[in-house]
Amino acid sequence: MSKRGGTTPNRFLPPKESSLFKELLSLYETKQLKKGLKTADQILKKYPEHGETLCMKGLVLVHMGRREEGIELVRKGIRMDLASHIVWHVFGLIQKGEKKYEEALKSYTQALRFDKENMNLLRDVAQLQTQLRLYDGLVETRYMLLRLRPTARQNWIALAVAYHLSGNLAEAKKVLVEYEKTLKNVPHYDVEHSEMLLYHVRVLEELEQHSEALALLDVSAKDRAIVDKTAIMEVRARLLSKLESDEAEHAWKVLIEHNPECYDYYKGYLSNQGLNIDENPAEALAILREFSTQFPKANVPRRLSLSLASGEEFQALAEPYVLSALKKGIPSLFVDVKSLYTDPAKLKSFEDIAESIHKDTSPDTSVASSSVSTEPTTYLWSLYFLAQHYSYLSQYAKALELLDLALAHTPTLPELYTCRARTLKRAGDFHGASRAMEDARLLDGQDRFLNTKSAKYRMRAGLIDEASALLGLFTKKDAPSPGADLEEMQSLFYLLEEGDAHRRAGRLNLALKKYAAVQRVFDDYEDDQYDFHGYSLRKFTVNIYLNVLDWEDHLRSHPSYIKAALAASRIYVDIFDDPKLASGHVDGDATDAEKKAKKKAKKAQKEKEDAAKKAAAPATSTNEDKGLDVPYKDDDPDGMKLLSAPEPLELAWKLLQPLTTLAQDNIEVLIAIYDVAIRRRKYLQAARALARARALDSEYPDLHVRIVHARHFVSVLPEPMPPPVGPIFIETLGKILSEDVSLETYNSQFLQNHSTSAQAIFAAAQTSRVLGAPLQEVEDLIFTTLRDEVRLDVKTALEISSFLKKIKSPRVNELHQALDAKFTLSTAFKTPDELAKLREWVLTTSSNSSSERTGNGAAPMENEAELGKETGESV
Repeated sequence: MSKRGGTTPNRFLPPKESSLFKELLSLYETKQLKKGLKTADQILKKYPEHGETLCMKGLVLVHMGRREEGIELVRKGIRMDLASHIVWHVFGLIQKGEKKYEEALKSYTQALRFDKENMNLLRDVAQLQTQLRLYDGLVETRYMLLRLRPTARQNWIALAVAYHLSGNLAEAKKVLVEYEKTLKNVPHYDVEHSEMLLYHVRVLEELEQHSEALALLDVSAKDRAIVDKTAIMEVRARLLSKLESDEAEHAWKVLIEHNPECYDYYKGYLSNQGLNIDENPAEALAILREFSTQFPKANVPRRLSLSLASGEEFQALAEPYVLSALKKGIPSLFVDVKSLYTDPAKLKSFEDIAESIHKDTSPDTSVASSSVSTEPTTYLWSLYFLAQHYSYLSQYAKALELLDLALAHTPTLPELYTCRARTLKRAGDFHGASRAMEDARLLDGQDRFLNTKSAKYRMRAGLIDEASALLGLFTKKDAPSPGADLEEMQSLFYLLEEGDAHRRAGRLNLALKKYAAVQRVFDDYEDDQYDFHGYSLRKFTVNIYLNVLDWEDHLRSHPSYIKAALAASRIYVDIFDDPKLASGHVDGDATDAEKKAKKKAKKAQKEKEDAAKKAAAPATSTNEDKGLDVPYKDDDPDGMKLLSAPEPLELAWKLLQPLTTLAQDNIEVLIAIYDVAIRRRKYLQAARALARARALDSEYPDLHVRIVHARHFVSVLPEPMPPPVGPIFIETLGKILSEDVSLETYNSQFLQNHSTSAQAIFAAAQTSRVLGAPLQEVEDLIFTTLRDEVRLDVKTALEISSFLKKIKSPRVNELHQALDAKFTLSTAFKTPDELAKLREWVLTTSSNSSSERTGNGAAPMENEAELGKETGESV
């Protein structure tokens, strides 16, 4: 090691500079960054190669916002003193701030080699090991912390949790028992001690030592050591049931009396009685009837009874349930009972009940029924329920007719307009839906929910800038843009809706930008747990902490992440198949109106991004602490780097990889995994995805396309697949589809078996395209979806339209004309000129006129001069 002045080693400083270095550490801890920087410079003036001081100066500079300069100093300091725990600790802090947890753990481990009993280092290592789910190493680290400081209560609990996470519950129990022996004079109602005891009971329960767990719970409750009385009742009832005790029934009854609106308590009671809801519906129904009598105001037992009853008994229970909700004016009644619609008999019963109430309460009824309230609100809510009912059944004209009656009765109820908007959206009139939702918003301009819904519907109509303006009414006024504020607030609905809107408009770069933002939100969720690894143990909130860890482990099974991952992966697959898409010039065949609209949108987007850049310019002051965490820097404002990434399939796989374990039962995910894997030449992944998807639903239309694609892919390979992967892939494929069956025959048989399904016909057409069929044959097959006997909906029709555009079919306009005639309420298949006029009509300000509230929600297309005005026609 080099010397200073012939006597001073590289690491060791004279007393004066050593004192300054200690002062530097203290100044850093208290965030006195300017003084710390001056102190570091004092030391480096005499000893410019002192590694620890260089690293500390670099750390201070990072906190002051001079990140690049600071990191360079840290790296230099490490080179000067590789055997110092301080330099490795500092480097670990820098890496942790960059979210490089694996590298940070390596740096901390290196630091521990030179200072094995440093408490701060050990605590940081434990947090990183928990973040990375390295539980075996976590046990060792927590054991070391406990050995060094056995008087710290949190070290005992932390070790027990480490054993618990590693799956060694027996050792966790031992640690807790030993910890409790050290306790003396614990006061009553100590919340931290209460949480620890509940955790001890949890460990015993998971060990299936139910008698011991119940004894500990009862003693702790009697001694007033456990504070949470509800938790005591819940755990006690659960333990008594597992012990098959006679007291269990009473324990569950006490819970139901405590909260008669909790579904879990009723299910626990029924389970304790040995009743399976599916196998013993009659007995369970009798018990629920008793609870309904005992708690007449409770809704849960009556609702559970509806799930179990059938036939005349269901009718007798459903009628008072629906009538009571309509009398009270409960808007969520349909949402409450919708899950029962899977039974056609119950669906028909609800329809008959609601129609009967509607008829009996109608103002036109000469003699009102004595059994039904004559309150006008009952009539109104019956209309609302029936409109939702018929909208759900795709009887859109009837639903809109009922909504017209309701609006004539009460034109100031926002729920009626939101229901109209939802119905028009389902019918394919996205512009009319947007206008209806805006009518709802205008009834209460201070309602954030209505504002959000109106913006959402505008995006679905392609009005992205107008939607952003609406959202700006409730976002920060000093934000660069409403979108920037919503992204900062991690608004998943906004990111997904705008991403989908850009994708539908062909702006794949901006769509990828939003989907990538969704991915960052989930990355932030994952990173946010880091601080809780230490905080939760300090505060003894162990039970909820373990629940959070479990939630984090399944984080990316969230529907929003799945939707974003699927949409982005499909774009990447399309880019791989057609690299021209990566240039961003995807509108070569667009009409003049479409090109003009895209140009205008691009200009507006650029203005928005310029404003965002200007507002987000970094401050020049270095006085404030910028922190170690690296702020997100957007170096791709228009998403073109994402679009033109050199390896799109790798980006797609990065999104889909978490879903291979978290969404194994989602057939769309499995198909997306196949699409990416087969193009990456990962044949085993592709085979597993196909086999799993077939086990879930062998007749799924998109799966049919992939099965044929896999067989065709193998047949056109220039060389056989190498062993052992090739034979396994071919064997798996042979189990799915026998090699004796020709692909053309297989496709024809699939089409014959599903001749009335539009999705199946579309899948057969896609399959024909894969097999190299002529364009005309594919087009003719697609046009058979227009036959009367085929079940075609707007969503499938839009997918078919996109497919024809993708294969550059000259019959797109012909298809649109036919679809426009077939879906009379839809505006999705209008010409670009008609859509431009619809856009103007949606944005007109005269949205509160009485004619709008009795119109059909869509601008009449027969007379283009009248676009922008409502006609008052009834549906």
